[in-house]
Amino acid sequence: MINATIAVETGAEPIRIEGPRCRDWAQASELEWLETNGLGGFAMGTVAGANVRRYHGLLVAALCPPLQRMMLLSRVEEELLCEGEQTILGAAQYPGTVSPAGFRFLEGFRLDPFPVWTYGSGCAQVEKAVFLLQDQHTVVLRYRVDRRCRLRVRPFLAFRDYHSLQHENGSFRCAVEEAGARLTVRPFADLPAMHLHHNAEGFVGAGHWYGRNEYRKEMERGLDFQEDLYSPGWLDFELKGGETAFVAATIESLDAVTLEMVAQWEQGERERRRVNPGGGDWGELRARLELAADQFLVHRADGSPTIIAGYPWFTDWGRDTMISLPGLLIARGGIRDAERIIAGFLAHMDRGVIPNRFPDSASEQPEYNTVDGTLWLFPAAWALQQAGESEHFLRETFYPAAKEILDWHVRGTHYDIRVDAADGLLSAGGAGTQLTWMDAKVGDWVVTPRHGKAVEINALWYNALRMMAWWAGRMGEFDQALEWASMADRVQRSFRVAFVDEEHGGLYDRITADGPDDRVRPNQVFALSLPFALLEGAAAESVLRVVEERLVTPFGLRTLEAGHPEYRARYEGGPRERDGAYHQGTVWPWLIGPFLSARLRVYGASEENLEFVKERLLRFGGEMSRGCLGTVAELYHAEAPQTPTGAMAQAWSVAELLRVMAELEACANGQ
Repeated sequence: MINATIAVETGAEPIRIEGPRCRDWAQASELEWLETNGLGGFAMGTVAGANVRRYHGLLVAALCPPLQRMMLLSRVEEELLCEGEQTILGAAQYPGTVSPAGFRFLEGFRLDPFPVWTYGSGCAQVEKAVFLLQDQHTVVLRYRVDRRCRLRVRPFLAFRDYHSLQHENGSFRCAVEEAGARLTVRPFADLPAMHLHHNAEGFVGAGHWYGRNEYRKEMERGLDFQEDLYSPGWLDFELKGGETAFVAATIESLDAVTLEMVAQWEQGERERRRVNPGGGDWGELRARLELAADQFLVHRADGSPTIIAGYPWFTDWGRDTMISLPGLLIARGGIRDAERIIAGFLAHMDRGVIPNRFPDSASEQPEYNTVDGTLWLFPAAWALQQAGESEHFLRETFYPAAKEILDWHVRGTHYDIRVDAADGLLSAGGAGTQLTWMDAKVGDWVVTPRHGKAVEINALWYNALRMMAWWAGRMGEFDQALEWASMADRVQRSFRVAFVDEEHGGLYDRITADGPDDRVRPNQVFALSLPFALLEGAAAESVLRVVEERLVTPFGLRTLEAGHPEYRARYEGGPRERDGAYHQGTVWPWLIGPFLSARLRVYGASEENLEFVKERLLRFGGEMSRGCLGTVAELYHAEAPQTPTGAMAQAWSVAELLRVMAELEACANGQ
C-alpha cells in the first residue's frame, strides 16, 4: 500500500470519498474540487477525473491577475502498464460515451488538503495528487506507485479564454520544443508559452486532435458544450515500487524542476494551508471554512489584495467584496488586507459610487451599476471599528471618502441614486435598471424590478447615517454628527410608515410611485440584522416570523415566497430560464447570515436561541462534502432535493458563515 501523505497536519480532517462512490459515474462526476493560486488562477475538476464544465482544467492562468484568465492545460490522461496489463486511468466524455473511464479503477479520493486519487489496476496501485503553487501559475501532478510499472501521461491543451471553447484550427501551432527534462509549447504567439517539467524517461511525440469533448454542465446550461483538444504526445515514466513521477506545468520562468523541489513544494503547500480551528462543537467546520476562505483572497498585478466573488466564473465585484469582508477577513484577523481592499475600491470611486465590477479585460473601464455595493462599505468599515485596530485608516482614508459618498447620495449620482427630499429615504434607478444584488436582466427584461425605494437599500442608508454620526463625533465634528443623526432619525420614522406591512406583519420589498411591492422577499431581514436595526420589539419579531415561516430553508433563504405566481423552484435550463429563477425563489446560502444575525438581535442569548443558531451553522459541515468539496456554493434549488448549483464556490456564502460564527461566540460570551 502507498503511504504518500507528507506528515504535515493542516488542522482539517481530509474529506474522503470512498471507492464505491468514486466508481459511480453519476455521483463522482457531480463531486468537484477546486485549487487556487492567489492570483485569480485556478484548477478545477471532478472526483471522476473527467471535465464536465468548460471551466474545468488543470491550469487556468490569470494573465493580468486576477483578470484575463486563460485555460491552458485542460487535462491529462494516464496509462498504466504493469505485468503485461494495460489500465487507462483518465476519463473523458464524448458523444454517447465516457471513454476512457478510468474512474472504474478508483479505490478512493480525498481532499487532503488538495485532491488525491488512489487507483488500483489489479497489479499496481497509483496515487495521484494535484496542487497549485501559491502566487505562481504552476500546477504540479505527482504520482507514486507501489510496484514496478510504466506510466504514460498524455497532456491535452486548450489555450483559449476560459469562457470560450477551442476547436481544431490551422492557427494552432502544434510544435513541441524539448530541452532536457522540459517540454515547451506555444500554440499562439499572443499567449505565453507553457513549460512541462518532468522526470520521465522521455517524450513520445504523437500529436493528435481529440474532437468533440463534451461538457455536460454546459449542455445543461444551454451553452456550447463540445470542444476539440490537442495532445502533442505523452511522457513515458519507468518506475519502481515507491518511486515518484511528476509533471509540473507552468508559464513561469523555471530553469529546472527536480523531484526534491516537488517534495518541498508539496510540503510547503501543506504548511501554508495549516489552520488552527480551535476546539468546541464546530472546530472541524471552522477549519474547512478557513481553508475555503483563503481561496477567495487574491492579489492583483500590482500586488494589492482583492476578493474573488466566486469560482469558476466570477472576478472581483464591489458588492460581493464588501459583504464578504467582515467574515472572510476581519473576523479572521486580516485587518490590513481589509483596509487595503477598501482603499483600493475607494481609489476607483466615481461621484460617490464604488465599482460594481472590474471587467474580465484590464483594458475596460469599471462598471458602476450598483446602489448597494457602496453602502456595504459602511458595515465593513464598522466591523473594522469593532475590531479596534483601524483608527488611523478610518480617520485618514475611510471617513473623508465616506463624507463624499453621503454628499453625492444626498444630491444625486449615477443611475438616479438620490435621497427623496420628501421623506429622507434613498431612491435609485428606473425602469430598465437593476442596481441591487437582485440584478438578473435578460435583454430588456428586468426579472426582478427593484427601482424606487428598496427595503435593504434604506436599511443600509440608515446604517450609513448612524455610523457616520458616530464617527463624526469621534472626529470632533459635532455639528456634522448632529446633522447625520437627525437625518437617520427621519429615515427611521419614514421607513416605519412606508415599509411596514400591517396586514401581513412583514416589510414591503420596495416602494414605488405606484405603491408598495408586497412580494415576500428576504431583503427585509436586513432591517433587523445590520448593526443599527430599524425595528425592535414586537415589530421586529413579526418581520422575523414572516421570514422564518415563508422563506427559510435548511441551506439559506428563498428569494421569493413559494406560491407566488412568479416563484421558480428550480434553477436550471438555459440562460433565460436560469436568470428567470435567479431571484425568484432560488435559495442563496449567504442569506442565512443576516437571518441568524437577526435571530440573535431579536431573541438574544437565550440557551434555546444560541442552540438554534449553532445547529443552523453546523448543518453546513455536511454540505462541504458534496457539490464542490470543501467550500460552499452560490445557490441551492428552492425545493427538495436541495442540491448546490450556480457558481460552486462563492465568497459571501463562506464569509457569512464565518461572520455569524464569530458573532454567536461573542453573544454567548456576553459581548
